[in-house]
Amino acid sequence: MSRHRKAVPTYRQHKQSGQAIVTLTDAAGRRRDVLLGKHNTLASRIEYARVISEWDAACRTLPTAGCGSGSLTINELILAYWSHVDRHYRRADGTPTNEPNEIKYSLKPVKALYGLTRVADFGPMALKACRQRMIENHLARPVINKRVSRIRRMFKWAVENELVPPGVIHGLQAVSGLQRGRSDAREPEPVRAVATERVERTLPFLAPTVAAMVRLQLITGARSGELVTMRTGDFDTSGCVWLYSPRLHKSAHHNRAREIYIGPEGQEILQPWLKTDPNAFIFSPREAEQIRNAKKRDSRKTPLWPSHVRHKLKMKHYTRRRCDPGDHYTTGSFARAVARACDRAFPLPTELEKHIDETEREWLARLTDDQKMEVAAWRRANRWHPHQLRHTTATRLRRQHGIEMARIILGHSTAFTTEIYAEVDRRQALELIARIG
Repeated sequence: MSRHRKAVPTYRQHKQSGQAIVTLTDAAGRRRDVLLGKHNTLASRIEYARVISEWDAACRTLPTAGCGSGSLTINELILAYWSHVDRHYRRADGTPTNEPNEIKYSLKPVKALYGLTRVADFGPMALKACRQRMIENHLARPVINKRVSRIRRMFKWAVENELVPPGVIHGLQAVSGLQRGRSDAREPEPVRAVATERVERTLPFLAPTVAAMVRLQLITGARSGELVTMRTGDFDTSGCVWLYSPRLHKSAHHNRAREIYIGPEGQEILQPWLKTDPNAFIFSPREAEQIRNAKKRDSRKTPLWPSHVRHKLKMKHYTRRRCDPGDHYTTGSFARAVARACDRAFPLPTELEKHIDETEREWLARLTDDQKMEVAAWRRANRWHPHQLRHTTATRLRRQHGIEMARIILGHSTAFTTEIYAEVDRRQALELIARIG
């Protein structure tokens, strides 16, 4: 995907003064003329090259006059920073990463509370006020610390490009992160491995494509993002163990290679889904929808008469879906499919479940506040998400083959990262203590 870039401003003559001039765009989207000296001279050409170089280094924007002293507002700074975000946070193929969305949510309280404030007046107390807004929105403590770090990153970029005084970032760096148990921020529950028995109980309620993804993730320990983008052309099938090299992966920007090893059991799962087109995605929600519709047609008790077809086409015109199934899953759609299957595999108690003739809004209106809390607690206890499968695989590999082998298979650069995923097996410790006394 090609990135959108503004055309380079041209070097031209200012007829009134006879000087050379170039018109640039400032951080607020306004035009700004810069005089370069006498037209068609070497000095003006050198000045033009300097101005264009600085403009390009600042993500092809210029601050408003005097902004280097802090007269720029927060809204103008966000606008200037966003052009950098849009260009910088992209994968090797030009597609944007998820970081722009994270930055957008991080800057929301800054824009809401201090959008018209001068950047020179945004100090540690202002940053703490934005952090307090995040606490009031019930965000988890690690999420808040990451978002505060992203806010600092914007001001660091602004100092680097001489948009704000250096003292601003020094003040913001004095704000320390929230510590566990020492703030009002919500503490998240750690991600735990999911028992394979719960996974097996959920599999019958998953679409065949999603069930294959779950089984493959449980065997290989691959990340969800690596599974949903699998293509046939990404496999090396020359050996008895297949090697899957994702085109895009988490540590690609660190210039690290990633290989996922798929043995006979994983190959058996993949075989029905491999495509003849090497660039086609292996797991496709569009294909899953076709399989589901085919099963519905096969289970019809009455023939599909022409009048039925006409009625279906008419209803399709009036009840359009918000979006058609895509050619591949996303990590979000993968997780939602698993969550829906968990709700069917572990249904709510009778007094809490939604009636057949109820809409979602009517069901929530019928529940009391205590019942809603019970529903939330039930789902937390019975739902699991695909990321937990990676923890399950890591724990199994560590128990059976050691931490170093688990590190290699999971693709971690250090064993310390693997420790986060692989839970300590208490059973081994108890057996050892029972032997040695």
